[in-house]
Amino acid sequence: QAQLVESGGDLVQPGGSLRLSCVAPGDNLNLLAVGWFRQAPGKEREGLGCSSSNGETTDLLDSVKGRFTMARDYAKKMVLLQMNNLKPEDTAVYSCATDWVGAICPIDEYDSWGQGTQVTVSS
Repeated sequence: QAQLVESGGDLVQPGGSLRLSCVAPGDNLNLLAVGWFRQAPGKEREGLGCSSSNGETTDLLDSVKGRFTMARDYAKKMVLLQMNNLKPEDTAVYSCATDWVGAICPIDEYDSWGQGTQVTVSS
């Protein structure tokens, strides 16, 4: 079964930036809608937004609007999450997800998740 793999997480100081990527080795994310999520310790997973195959995105979570953006690198078949002006409260495991079927957001039910990548924002 195809898998999702995230990368790009790191330890960064407040105000810093990171760019996360999501790929599906052996598959083509260019054709699929992909959502980004995060889960902080002791908290429920929250959805950040969704990227459609045509590059359009849903509105992002209010707490990240103006700081995070989603994009696509079609040549590399990647879905990207650019995170700027990071805050300590952004510390979480970030994951991408899809249903392997839909091309346009929103996705009713995600059924495949990556293992996640850790983002830690701390001075």
